[in-house]
Amino acid sequence: MTGMRPVERIRAFFGTMAGQIFLILTLGMSVAAIIALLVAEQARHHDFERVRRARVVASAVDIADRLQRDPARVEVMMANHRIIGAAMAPAGVALSDTDTELESILTERLGRRSQPEAGQVPAGLCFPSGNKERAAGVIDAPRPDCWIVRFTDVRGARRAMALSFPRLVKPPSTIFNPAYLLVIIAASAGLAILVARSVAEPLRRLERAAEAFSLSLDPEEIPERGPEEVRAALSTFNLMQRRARAGFAERTQLLAAISHDLQTPLTRMRLRLELVDNVELRERLLADHQAMLTLVREGLDLASSTESREEWSVIDIDSLLASMAEDAEDLGAPVRFVSGCGGTVRVKPNALTRCISNLVDNGVKYGGSADISCTRANGRLMVHVRDHGPGIPADQIDQMFEPFTRGPSGQPGGRHGTGIGLTIARSLAMSFEASVRLRNAPEGGVVATIDMKG
Repeated sequence: MTGMRPVERIRAFFGTMAGQIFLILTLGMSVAAIIALLVAEQARHHDFERVRRARVVASAVDIADRLQRDPARVEVMMANHRIIGAAMAPAGVALSDTDTELESILTERLGRRSQPEAGQVPAGLCFPSGNKERAAGVIDAPRPDCWIVRFTDVRGARRAMALSFPRLVKPPSTIFNPAYLLVIIAASAGLAILVARSVAEPLRRLERAAEAFSLSLDPEEIPERGPEEVRAALSTFNLMQRRARAGFAERTQLLAAISHDLQTPLTRMRLRLELVDNVELRERLLADHQAMLTLVREGLDLASSTESREEWSVIDIDSLLASMAEDAEDLGAPVRFVSGCGGTVRVKPNALTRCISNLVDNGVKYGGSADISCTRANGRLMVHVRDHGPGIPADQIDQMFEPFTRGPSGQPGGRHGTGIGLTIARSLAMSFEASVRLRNAPEGGVVATIDMKG
């Protein structure tokens, strides 16, 4: 995704399986966390109300017990505010909003005949207006909670008391605090990206292996690691690769057997052609015989190039290119090593050597000479083979890789050959996960480039 704008990168990411897993997990875990916190908030609210009611029940039951033991004395004490937090309820106070849950608890504690009524009322009913001024340091303090409780005692008398308690303030909820939500989403996103990468990694490995298999029939097998389902998929893919290689190997062996069997009749044919008296006819027939023999051999080379079982090795690329140029010069071919790129590269050496040799032979055959050079860019290594011929028409460049396609007859060397040199070069390049492409050089001639991992 190099060179894409940020918006395009984001859109491309969410189009992948990892992106969709990331999105689903992030939203799912965030929503689940918020729902869990809402449930916890409701539980906290319930516990808060339970504590408030428990204080009322404890005070009401205590006063009811005192009234049962010594009603006259307790009534006097309550009238004179001598019992902290408990006083006689003012007459005529109506409980418009009773607390049914509190009344149910009081019924259990005081008995069904008590018929309790209970509810929270304004604090002034528990604390007359003058009390606040007599208390030091509480002028601006929040007023206590005030509850009115009415019940029927064991003697059948209806009692009414005002109970006061220090106000309990429930801490504010932080669920919908932006910072709190941001922490939840960030934590969910962090976990989601780890899970998404972990889940998508086997598929990425399979994708890379499939791409390598499309470029080479002899790629390295994928290590079978991961969960059982992943191991099964990778094992099946490796089996498919082995069977495909076996099929191509069988084809190559068949062609090799045919080529070997053709050698004997072709040899006998040449011996008989040598006996032809007509010199001109003999030369033409021998030329056709040689073309047939060359076609058979190069056809076998093409088949074997797609089924390379060579081991991978790390080589010094500059040394290889310089050595190939020197060997060609020793044989009288106009080949030069122009520039190197330094370092090593991991390839199949024989396949790379044969690939470069085919390109050099094509350059010398159709361009008169060949210059070999090497460059590196963006983690890739390119080997360039340039000739100095007239070039190839732009609309015919792609066709040059098709079997039995030869360059224009106007090129140096004419149209001799079978036309499968570039096809073999491309097949050899695919065996070490590289590609071959052609282009016309601005100064003239054709540049053939082998592009591989650097």
